[in-house]
Amino acid sequence: MPSAIKGVMVQCDPSIKALILKIDSERHDIVIEELDETHLVIDSNKVQAVKNELNRLLSKNIYNPFDEQ
Repeated sequence: MPSAIKGVMVQCDPSIKALILKIDSERHDIVIEELDETHLVIDSNKVQAVKNELNRLLSKNIYNPFDEQ
């Protein structure tokens, strides 16, 4: 009997999609389906975890001039 997984479709640019796929490669429980270059279906229970991890990863790439002083 087939089983269903509740998912959320995410539309993002390819760079964010690559980050989400990187996060999924570590855990293997986030991405349900890759639809195209800008769309993914992810597990609805993991949306907040993905947002948190994306914010963490993206905040590492922000330049702060006060850090150098």
